[in-house]
Amino acid sequence: MIKVNVTGGELSKKEIDAYVARAQEKYPNGEVNEMNIKLDGDYVDISYRYCPPSFDRIRRITGYLVGTLDRFNDAKYAEVQDRVKHSLA
Repeated sequence: MIKVNVTGGELSKKEIDAYVARAQEKYPNGEVNEMNIKLDGDYVDISYRYCPPSFDRIRRITGYLVGTLDRFNDAKYAEVQDRVKHSLA
């Protein structure tokens, strides 16, 4: 559900739905969660606020690129526990 804020005038439900449909069509991969519509005479300014993207953190641990340690066996997990972490101080 997209939250829609209208300033500078009023829009009908049909017009708001058309702007929401346009946003979803224009940005199919972005999850718009808020839309600000500013009316100024014959002009309409639209700004979008997106949901933060989800991502998995990937690290290089003991020679492997991993996101989590849940697939490591006991020996590889022990290697992770024994390693020395270096800081960039």
